[in-house]
Amino acid sequence: MNSFRKPVIKRFVRDFATIQLGFAFFAFAIAIVIRANIGATSWAVLEVALAGMVNITPGTAAVMVGATVLLLALTLREPIGWGTVANIMSIGPWEDLFLSLIPEVNANLPLQLLFLTVGVISMSLGSAIYIGVNAGAGPRDSLMMAIARTTPLDVRTARGIIESTVVLIGWMLGGPLGVGTILFAILIGPGIQLAFRLFNMETYARKNLKQPSP
Repeated sequence: MNSFRKPVIKRFVRDFATIQLGFAFFAFAIAIVIRANIGATSWAVLEVALAGMVNITPGTAAVMVGATVLLLALTLREPIGWGTVANIMSIGPWEDLFLSLIPEVNANLPLQLLFLTVGVISMSLGSAIYIGVNAGAGPRDSLMMAIARTTPLDVRTARGIIESTVVLIGWMLGGPLGVGTILFAILIGPGIQLAFRLFNMETYARKNLKQPSP
């Protein structure tokens, strides 16, 4: 019994530490793109808008939005893993930490584009790390899969509708929609693909990867 429990516990500790590293990279990406001031990542457009409306931090708003999205996915009977819950509870606090450390950039386009590029690289690496742990999809990916499973929509269409709706609502509420939002959306897919190649995860990606929501 003890010989069985020790490897299981040891593996969980290792996976938890690994997934936290992935979440840290992911949250750093969100924070540095926000600080670039040329548009946030798609979900951050909504979360920053909500944070301003109710006087909370963007990270706290991210936790609240993630929990709400997870409830919707659970209502549609989508299975989740412990990594799904860890995603909700971890990325927001990491995001607030990095927002407190990264300076805001204004009227400096080269530096703003550098921030955006670093954000794409960071989220690509973070996505590959935490997806590789295989502890459950993030809440937004879970909702995407639930909608694709319970409607005639395929995954790509479901994802497009969710992302477009989130960005539109965030923009209407005063969120930071800008050219950076569009550039990030274009670049993050290839970035994640390169990250999977870097970690020798191409086969895993072809079978399992559903691009995470930034």
